[in-house]
Amino acid sequence: MSSKQLRLGFTLAALVAVAAPARAAPLIDLYDWGFNLDGTTYLAPDAYSRPDPGQLPSNINVSAFDFSDGQGDGGGLGTVTFTLTTTGSHYVSAFFDHEIDEPDNGYTNENGAAHGSPGTDQSWQIDDPWNSNIIDNLKAGTLNNSSTPFGPNDVAMALGWSFTLAQDETATVSFIINDMGPPSGFYLSQTDPDSKVTLYFRSVLAVRQGPSIPEPPTALLLSLGLAGLLASRRYLWHSAC
Repeated sequence: MSSKQLRLGFTLAALVAVAAPARAAPLIDLYDWGFNLDGTTYLAPDAYSRPDPGQLPSNINVSAFDFSDGQGDGGGLGTVTFTLTTTGSHYVSAFFDHEIDEPDNGYTNENGAAHGSPGTDQSWQIDDPWNSNIIDNLKAGTLNNSSTPFGPNDVAMALGWSFTLAQDETATVSFIINDMGPPSGFYLSQTDPDSKVTLYFRSVLAVRQGPSIPEPPTALLLSLGLAGLLASRRYLWHSAC
């Protein structure tokens, strides 16, 4: 084959590649969610909806989480953070029901799995969101550490923690779900084999000594006040001279 024919072949291949329609990015949709904070459950007010204004307490921070507004709107990735400071026993958990490319592949073709070993205070569950006890277990604080094995089916995932805080301790619990993984440590996954997309769900519990730091710190305000007082006295002294 001549070099001219080779160049013609490469040109035709490039034209075909440009003309071929690009496949849209897989649609990841959040269909349902729920949180349990020390026995109080917060659920999606309606199907496919974000929290109502004022629905969640201030110590559940969802500013880094992308809630979907409705079916087909995408979203459902990011981080939800719980902050607890009260001495004693606590239980927190989060539940998410995602669909991947449902318009193309339906919602019963997905697989769920657990990876690694959970922490001693950690619980989890993977199950069908509508035909199982996963939501009841979220409400009761009894996630059953089972995927039974799971799939292909409609997949929902939940993670929880039980722990105790001593006096002057603060716990931060992060629930993180994204499509960039796999992460290290223990995590859950949800995979659509047709779209070749996997969601990764993990959680981190961090406990530190000391209460929450007020904003701005009292010590800083006191220092600024003393500095202002000294500056004022110095100005008056110079004025008198």
